[in-house]
Amino acid sequence: MTTLIEAPPSDADGLLPSKKKTGGGGLGQYMIIRFLLIIPTIFILVTMVFFLMRITGDPITAALGGRLPPDQLQERIHAAGYDRPVFVQYFEYLAQLVTGNFGTTLSDNRRVVEMLATYGSATLELTVNALIVALLVGIPLGMVAAHRRDHAPDAVLRVFAILCYATPVFFAGLLLKLTFSVWLGWLPVAGRARTSSELALTGLQAPTGIYWLDAVRSGNMAALGDVMAHAVLPAVALGLLTAGIFLRLVRTNVIGTLGRDYIEAGRSRGVSEYRLVTKHAFKPALIPIITVMGLQIAVLLGGAVLTETTFEWKGLGYQLVNYLTARDFVAVQGIVVLLAVIVAVTNFIVDVVAALIDPRVRY
Repeated sequence: MTTLIEAPPSDADGLLPSKKKTGGGGLGQYMIIRFLLIIPTIFILVTMVFFLMRITGDPITAALGGRLPPDQLQERIHAAGYDRPVFVQYFEYLAQLVTGNFGTTLSDNRRVVEMLATYGSATLELTVNALIVALLVGIPLGMVAAHRRDHAPDAVLRVFAILCYATPVFFAGLLLKLTFSVWLGWLPVAGRARTSSELALTGLQAPTGIYWLDAVRSGNMAALGDVMAHAVLPAVALGLLTAGIFLRLVRTNVIGTLGRDYIEAGRSRGVSEYRLVTKHAFKPALIPIITVMGLQIAVLLGGAVLTETTFEWKGLGYQLVNYLTARDFVAVQGIVVLLAVIVAVTNFIVDVVAALIDPRVRY
């Protein structure tokens, strides 16, 4: 007796239930959501800064109290509108921000927007230089530590990484100045450039404020060399803070990738260890590094305050200390808001780059 067994229906028969694709939205939806999240982030930070600045009273009393007679002080408070309810001031401040009006500084009577444009380029230059140092130091050393895992080079590099991100940036800056400027005399002690170089670069038509870029645009190689010499120590002091984090992150991710099956298959086929580490194991480990890089921009901007003060690098951090000393809360608000916008936008860009590299990054 023959038993007939009916074959299961195939997809071509149209009998199987359709399989719905699962997973998050596409890249476009992810980018839109991430971009829209910038708005509440900046709004919350702006709100916090505004009300925290008002805890000690109005900005004019904080900046000029004790230096003006009471009647003149009240006249200025009334003229600026700081005697009105704080919520009225808050909503007017939000309306000004939407139009790009950050107000006028109290200590030197400058438009905050002009001040941000003048000193923001210096902070941007320092941050980019420090990030380059962090990448050039952290990534190669992290790969070496992963390749020489549990050997002497690995142990030395792990200690080096801990020292990098545990050492205060101002202390590292002072050590670098003492060693390479005072004792050895190789590099300048402070500043962004010599006075002659600054005059030549600021006198250009439509300068960017980024000295090395202006020097390249004008073809002034002497000024370029001077600018780069002044940039070495501040960039190293700030860059090592992040280099230690990159080193540990690269080491951990490359070690994890080296344990994958395809790496073992490559070894069995005779692929060199150098090629396995630098090409096959490193590329998959890039995604966490790119993600963390966005967070490190905030760390670099925070460290720029101490670095600029240590090296008299006249950027936003340097000016922030001066305005805090003068209790110029209008200028402080403008600087903090700009830094918040930079961090939020940078994290958005990093998230988009990570999503382009890794298709799994979606909502």
